[in-house]
Amino acid sequence: MKILVAIKRVVDYAVKIRVKSDKSGVETLNVKMSMNPFCEIALEEALRIKQSGLASEVVAVSMGPSQCVDTLRTGLAMGADRGIHVESTAALYPLTVAKLLKALVDVEKPGVIILGKQAIDDDCNQTGQMVAGLLGWPQGTFASKVLLDTEKQVATVEREVDDGLETLCLDLPAVITTDLRLNQPRYATLPNIMKAKSKVIKKYTPQELNVEVKSDIEIVEVTEPPKRKAGVIVSSVDELIDKLRNEAHVI
Repeated sequence: MKILVAIKRVVDYAVKIRVKSDKSGVETLNVKMSMNPFCEIALEEALRIKQSGLASEVVAVSMGPSQCVDTLRTGLAMGADRGIHVESTAALYPLTVAKLLKALVDVEKPGVIILGKQAIDDDCNQTGQMVAGLLGWPQGTFASKVLLDTEKQVATVEREVDDGLETLCLDLPAVITTDLRLNQPRYATLPNIMKAKSKVIKKYTPQELNVEVKSDIEIVEVTEPPKRKAGVIVSSVDELIDKLRNEAHVI
C-alpha cells in the first residue's frame, strides 16, 4: 500500500510575524520558512505505518514555488521514499490544492492520504475535507490515534471531540488529517539528510494535471491584533479586587 502525504512550506512557528505595510498579507521576504508542524506529524505517522510493515512506500507532496523543494528534502530526510513538487508561483487556496491532490491520486493510486489538520499560516482546516469530498473517500479528521488493517482494508481513527473520544472505522482508501497528540515527529539525522539529496523529486505543473489555478478567496485586509496593556503586580487581594471593580469593570 502506498501512502501520500501532503506537506506545506510555511513561516516557521518561532518567527515573529510582521504584516506588510499595505496590509495585503504577512511579510515572507528574508523570513525563515519550514514544514508546517501538523504536516510533520502527518509524515511521521506515515513513516511509522511503513515501519510497521503496513505500507510499501511513502510519497511526500508539496505545492508552491521552487523553494518548496527544500521542504520536500526535509521530508525525504525524515524518511519519505520520494517527493512530488507541483510548482506554481500563484497563490494556492484549499480548493485548488484539493483538486491538485485529487489529480495526483489518479496518477499515484495511494491507499491512504494523510494531511495535517490545518496549516499554521492560514488556519483554514479545509483541504483534507475537500479532498475526501472530491474523491468520494471516507475521512477521519483530527486523528489522535490511527490503526490500519490492510487485510480487511480498514482504518480505525480515534479523534478528540468536545465530549471525549470518538472512534471511526473507515474503509480504505481514505483521507486522514492529523492532530497534535498523534505523535512526536522525528528529527532528520545527518546521514539521512545526505541520502535525501539523491532521492527523486518529480515535478508537475497545474496545467499538466489539468487543474486551473484560480482564486476562490479574496483577502480584504490583514491586520495585527490590538496590543495588550502590560500587566501589573498587586500587593494584596483588596487591591486586586479594587482594580477588577474600578478599572477592569469585570466585577
